[in-house]
Parts: sequence; C-alpha cells; structure tokens
Amino acid sequence: MTTLSPENSLSARQSASFILVKRKPAIDKTEWEGFFDENGHLAKSRDFICINILERGLHPCVRTEAWKFLTGYYSWQSSQDERLTVDSTRRKNYEALCQMYQKIEPLLENLHRNFTETRNNIGTPRCPALCPWVRAVPAASDTQKLYDRDPQGNVLIDKKKLEKILLLSYVCNTQAEYQQGFPEMVMLFQLMVECDHETFWLFQFFLQKMEHSCVISIGVDKNLDMLNILINFLDPVFAEHLRKGAGTVQSLFRWFCFRFQHAFKTFDDVWRLWEVLLTGKPCRNFQVLVAYSMLQMVRKQVLQENMAGDAILLACNRLIDLDAEELISAACMVYAELVQKDAPQPLKDFFL
Repeated sequence: MTTLSPENSLSARQSASFILVKRKPAIDKTEWEGFFDENGHLAKSRDFICINILERGLHPCVRTEAWKFLTGYYSWQSSQDERLTVDSTRRKNYEALCQMYQKIEPLLENLHRNFTETRNNIGTPRCPALCPWVRAVPAASDTQKLYDRDPQGNVLIDKKKLEKILLLSYVCNTQAEYQQGFPEMVMLFQLMVECDHETFWLFQFFLQKMEHSCVISIGVDKNLDMLNILINFLDPVFAEHLRKGAGTVQSLFRWFCFRFQHAFKTFDDVWRLWEVLLTGKPCRNFQVLVAYSMLQMVRKQVLQENMAGDAILLACNRLIDLDAEELISAACMVYAELVQKDAPQPLKDFFL
C-alpha cells in the first residue's frame, strides 16, 4: 500500500513536470505493441504502463485497445488468443442480453413504473445541449455507423443506438440508477469504438471502476465531502469563505457526474483525463484533486469579489476550454503538496 512520504511527493512533482514539458510523445502503436511479448502477454509491468499513461498519454491509434485494459474489459494477464476469445464472448453475451431485453420489455412496462419513466428520460434529447460538440440524430438504418460528422465537423450520434445501450444498461445494472451524465459517457465510448457490444461493455466496466466517484446513488456525496475536507486542510482561508454559502461545494456534484467533460473543448482532452483516472495514478480518487485544482482557478475571483452561493457556482460553470494536460499537472502538484503535510486520517485513507 502507498504511504505518505517525501518519495511520493517527488514522484508526483516529476509526473507534473513530465506532463507539462512533454519530454516524450504520447504512447503510439509501435511502443504499445512493444509492451507485449510474442504471445500477447505483458512484457512490462502494469505500473510501468500506467505511469507512462499518466505522464504522456495515449495516441488515438492505441486508445481503444488500451482502454480495454484500463477498464477491465481485458485482463492485464491475458494473452492475445485469450483476448480474442473474450471479445467473441462479450459480443455473444451482448446479443443475448438484447434478445432477453426484447422479451421482458412488455413485462417491465407493466410492472415497473420506474422503467417507463427512465425510458422517457433517456428518450428526451438533452444530450446535445449538454455536450456542445455532439448532436444526436435518428438512425437511418441498422447498418448506419454509430456516429458521423456534419459539414461543420460536429459529431452526429446515432440516437437510437445510444438509447438502446442506455436502457439495456439500466435493466442490467439496477444499483447504478440512470442519472445525468450517462448519455454523455456512452457517447464518448461510441466515438472510441466501432461495435455496439464494445460500447456497452466499456460503459459497464467504466461504471464499475468509477461508480464510487460518478454515480450519485453510490459515491458522489463521499467525493464532495472529501473535497470539503481537502479544502479545509490545504486552503483554510478559502474554506472559510465557501462556508458562508452553505452547500456551495455540494452544488458541484455535476463535475463528478459528468466526469468534468464539460470543462473541456475537445474529445481528446476528456479522454486524456479519463484515462488518467482509470490508471489509479498518482493516487486513488484523483478526481477530487482535479476538482480542487479547478476550484483554485476561481479562488482569486471569488475572494476579490466576495462571491457567494450561486455566483461561485456560476464562476465554476464558466470553467470551459481547459487544457487536460495543465489540469492533470496541477492536480499532481496538489497531491505532492498533500503528501508533504501531516494530512488528517480521512484524507490518507481516501487517497492511498
């Protein structure tokens, strides 16, 4: 288990430096393939790969395969042949789930009021307003691609396939109830992979890994509580000011539900942050350090203008077009600062 030590602080600072100065380019296809032996087993340690992803990121040409390892779609211990079998099995299981859903849908409509309400919510075209780069469009046919682009370069998502995956996920995962942010997450996976079954399973595994930080009914409140504790510990002056507007920090729950994606201008920035969160580097629950770093961006304005409540929330919502590399580096520096201090036990338990 990681411990709070000067070595951890130095490592975090070094990662922050690597990210900003870009000493090495993102991991490309040639380098990624070099991480495996002739049978497809890892020739490098998982830790080595994750640290490199933190510090350098992934080239788009390897992101799809790398994310299958990061989410748990593939086992890090698997061979190439085993991964082919896994992918075939996941495809068949997805097809079986679709068939099952078609059979039980009438029963769900009659017996479960929540199902009908959720289906109506999923069918409401809210996603385009929340995600400025994306427009959902009706499916032209079953063979249409998951997404295309209009003449302006905006991404067009197949709305019917998006709804299908969200409904199937809701039926199969009752603990993580449907909530804000799920359509946007599925959209991002649709843009990354080619097949419906890949989108569905990546979303399921992503939720399993991230549920304690992005699912309202499971872990978002805990993240907000820890964010409050972190602010109190590292920035008591700011914490005192935030307390004047009761519930200010709690109102930032959308940052966690949407995994910060509305703070970025491009898909690549969103994926860059998400893949770092999936690595578990430089620490657990890195998303709270990201949220703290974003709050620090509005700190000066909030204090100078004596903002409170809704005004602070509005300032936070205006954090857009951020650079993922800079934000990740800033959060690494926060972690480096944290581990140099005698942090309270709740923070130690949460981040280590």
